[in-house]
Amino acid sequence: MDKKTFTENGEVLSVLKDLQTQIKDKRFSDIIDSQGKQYVDLVQEGGGVLGVALVGYVYVLEKMGIRFLSLAGTSAGSINTMLMAAAGTCDIEKSEWILDCLCNKNLYDFVDGDSDARDFIDALLRNAGTIKLAIEGAQVIDNLKDDFGLNPGKNFHQWMSNLLLQKGIRNYGDLKALRLKGISGGNKLFIVKDDGSEEEYNRPEHWSEMAIVTADITTQSKIVFPPMVDLFYSNPDVQNPADFVRASMSIPFFFSPFRIKNIPGGPDAWNKWNETTGLRTSVPHEVMFMDGGIISNFPIDIFHDNFKVPASPTFGIKLGYDKNEINKNEKIFAVLGSMFNTARFAYDFEFLNKNPDFKHLIGYIDTGNHNWLDFGLKEDAKVDLFIRGARTAAEFLNRFNWQRYKEIRRGKCDYYKGASS
Repeated sequence: MDKKTFTENGEVLSVLKDLQTQIKDKRFSDIIDSQGKQYVDLVQEGGGVLGVALVGYVYVLEKMGIRFLSLAGTSAGSINTMLMAAAGTCDIEKSEWILDCLCNKNLYDFVDGDSDARDFIDALLRNAGTIKLAIEGAQVIDNLKDDFGLNPGKNFHQWMSNLLLQKGIRNYGDLKALRLKGISGGNKLFIVKDDGSEEEYNRPEHWSEMAIVTADITTQSKIVFPPMVDLFYSNPDVQNPADFVRASMSIPFFFSPFRIKNIPGGPDAWNKWNETTGLRTSVPHEVMFMDGGIISNFPIDIFHDNFKVPASPTFGIKLGYDKNEINKNEKIFAVLGSMFNTARFAYDFEFLNKNPDFKHLIGYIDTGNHNWLDFGLKEDAKVDLFIRGARTAAEFLNRFNWQRYKEIRRGKCDYYKGASS
């Protein structure tokens, strides 16, 4: 299987051909480059193996001349976020390289627990009967008691580290330098004003910004990497950025929590913790991270400023609609799944409910009946998810109205400025 299986699929080619006519010369942002590419920020939702659909969505955006400045994501969304950030400067396409990465990886390798853990997971995904699950479950009690998860996640961490090395990213310092570089060669960014005039756009803090969300269950804190990296490392620049993603994708009980030891201490460290997380007790020597989805699975608010009309929109990609069915909770694992979903939907739903203007920015990918934990995903299922992402991106680009969105934001800014005065 190679990337042509995805990119030369007839339905994907048809989507791109139709779009080239439908959105010709359409504006999506006020930030452009000297080659005519348009720039947006991007936030990607978590959703296990359904993240293949995110790549299909991004692929269509890139083929339509859209590029990305600030990047954010949780869990599966953090994987795509990190790979996009590491793949090169902001002005180049990233999704085909990411497809290569996926094509050359058997996702089931990430299920790297012992044979008992794999047998239990397989039985769970097959919806085995109660007796079978009880038998298999009894074999993994020690895994959960000792490691708090069925799979150590080492295979994933090594895979991510190797991909970063392919792009010359050995540590966070390398990634930071690449992000600050912005765009390549003689290419330049410009901001288009309302009167049609252009001026050079030079805000490296915009195109270098990244946000990978995870949950520190030791101090019960929402952590955003890399902005909060200095809480955990005395020398952040030498750390492996794969750590950030491994922390974000630690699905509860499926993967063991990611641990960071030897946390810097002292009064200065405590003050940082107190200011950023509200910590009042002593700084821990070690922390454990679980999937960022338990605290914010879709951090669409991460770049939001109510007092400002943005020069570029923040596009969001969601893997399906939340709360589109009632959980019957007839089995213990359905109850556990409902608990996780309740946690991961609550915060983001509250924000979207209070900020309905964001509905103009979000594409909802119908992921069908694919199971987000099916790491044994077949090739045809991967292609189907990619197509679903591509199709949703086309629908989104057709309906998005940049000028209308700016008018909505101006009204919102006026409201908040008036309320604060």
